[in-house]
Amino acid sequence: MLRITEIFYSLQGEARSVGCPTVFIRLTGCPLRCQYCDTAYAFSGGTQMTLAAILAETATYQPRFITVTGGEPLAQPDCLPLLSQLCDAGYEVSLETSGALDTSGVDSRVSVVLDLKTPASGEVQRNLYTNISYLKPVDQVKFVICNRQDYEWARFKVAEYELNTKVSDVLFSPSAAELSPTELAEWIIEDRLPVRFQVQLHKILWGDKPGV
Repeated sequence: MLRITEIFYSLQGEARSVGCPTVFIRLTGCPLRCQYCDTAYAFSGGTQMTLAAILAETATYQPRFITVTGGEPLAQPDCLPLLSQLCDAGYEVSLETSGALDTSGVDSRVSVVLDLKTPASGEVQRNLYTNISYLKPVDQVKFVICNRQDYEWARFKVAEYELNTKVSDVLFSPSAAELSPTELAEWIIEDRLPVRFQVQLHKILWGDKPGV
């Protein structure tokens, strides 16, 4: 059983498959409280569903891509068998995780999007750096940048852990309402940083609301 906040079909707004029609399975609950969180509605509530019911609802959309997100999906132990069953069903599966919980048990077929928390998130102390050793070439590492200090910290972490040699993409995102996307883009260009700049496509299209 898993507690689910929502299952919906939309365009992927971030990461490598941005723009692709995707089913999102949003699990309820998160042990972190990042100051810029845009999914606080997933901290509580939700509906208990069996894995079979989740897979059945997912199948109605006939998707290619599935993203399991939260909240923090790994806070619920049955997330791991869900990921494996989604892969068994033939979907291309990604997991959005804060990186504060152990990712070693995640099915190797899943593309992990590891969100390393920057100092301005308020949760930098929760980063579980041992997760970096489990990264695969299909995985991605994400940094949400709030200010210049976050940017410099993220630059250091990319170099310190040689993240560009470990994963397909290192993603830098501006924190909405805190940092101008143009400013972040200009920093990346000026420093010739080997990362992928991204903005949240779904918010540009539909605004900041659930289910998109």
